[in-house]
Amino acid sequence: MDLGLKGKKALILGGTRGIGRAIAESLAAEGVDIGLCARNGDQVASTVSALQASGVRATGQSVDVMQADALKSWIGLVAEELGGLDMLISNAGAMAQGFDPASWRQNFELDVLAAVNAFEAAEPHLSHAAQGGDASFTIISSISASVADQAGSYGPVKASLIHMAKGLARQHARSGIRVNTISPGMVYFEGGVWHQVEQNMPDFFKKALARNPTGRCATPEEIARATVFLASPASSYTTGSNLIIDGALSNKVDF
Repeated sequence: MDLGLKGKKALILGGTRGIGRAIAESLAAEGVDIGLCARNGDQVASTVSALQASGVRATGQSVDVMQADALKSWIGLVAEELGGLDMLISNAGAMAQGFDPASWRQNFELDVLAAVNAFEAAEPHLSHAAQGGDASFTIISSISASVADQAGSYGPVKASLIHMAKGLARQHARSGIRVNTISPGMVYFEGGVWHQVEQNMPDFFKKALARNPTGRCATPEEIARATVFLASPASSYTTGSNLIIDGALSNKVDF
């Protein structure tokens, strides 16, 4: 299937590790030019170098996405350098699990406000791209948005992203900007959350795996492939959707 991505331009928040890195590599394989940011400057540099070696234009910078002015300024620079933006993908997340005010604030500012500010800065460029075909804003949320085994800040904040995306999808449908969310379940990669759980709480890790009918975690590449399709012109009539990729871990019915 031709996803219609060759020559498109994508911007990724949190694009150097795990799902974000896999998304960047999957887009590059389709001929997409990429701008990405993360907090670790060395990881940004190595990721950009690897993407450039694959034959696409790539640029990146260490950006604290909780700093609205810095984030918006960087997005403007990327759009100018790449010659526009067709896709915005928000993969930045605090991963704070607590119920304390600091955890709520960190999750909200990094997950939600960063996505809000990024879209505000990217919207003019996406609107321009939509006039010539297709433009999209895709947010990585979590299956935790629908789970409430105990009180915490992570799940509710992820749920708010899904709610926001639905509103943006309806608001911008006529202008041609599509907005969707991806909600992964357990995703395993070296240095990631579930790798750390496996190393530090092996019994809990085994119990968590046992709850999943597939008996395993997802790979970042499995999430990335779905994200790339959803963000691509091949999925041009899909907007306002939340795609759950959890190996049937959740028993909720979506209709």
